[in-house]
Amino acid sequence: MQLIINAITTRTRVFGQFGMTDVVARCLFFMLMLGCINTTIAAESIRPFTLGSLAQVLGSREGKPFILVLWSLECQYCPTELKTLSELKRSHPKLDVVLIATDTVSDIPQLASRMESYGMSKVEQWVFAEDVPERLRMEIDGRWYGEVPRTYFYDRKHQREVKTGLVNRKFFEDWLARNIVSGPGS
Repeated sequence: MQLIINAITTRTRVFGQFGMTDVVARCLFFMLMLGCINTTIAAESIRPFTLGSLAQVLGSREGKPFILVLWSLECQYCPTELKTLSELKRSHPKLDVVLIATDTVSDIPQLASRMESYGMSKVEQWVFAEDVPERLRMEIDGRWYGEVPRTYFYDRKHQREVKTGLVNRKFFEDWLARNIVSGPGS
């Protein structure tokens, strides 16, 4: 506790040099700390995707439709798709989305930050965590060679439709109409 008080006092003196009041300085410091905590919590929620992880994802959703998205920090089109999914998730809260980043475990802080910026930090997230990512790709889909975004639409029977590249909003909405109770709040 004394460490936090010392940090606040030091921060207050520093901010005071810029003409900030003690209260403003403390508020800014607390906002900064909360931001760091949120990013840390989000980073801790990203799980390592290893051989067998897909079975866990499928098993926990038996009889339930969901969307699985493979993406990467380096992907040019992924931000557009992830933002669309974020909007759909807000209008259809029951929509279950699983994100698997094809990056590496060392990228977790950047992945968490990116998901936070897209409003997707609360969805289930994984990141490739094998030395040989080809094994993971083969486990997910033997016809997939690593291009992203790649989106799998699983129905209740876990029959899947696969889309590579950007998925248009109409396709998402049609899939939602067939698989999720439609309308706001669903």
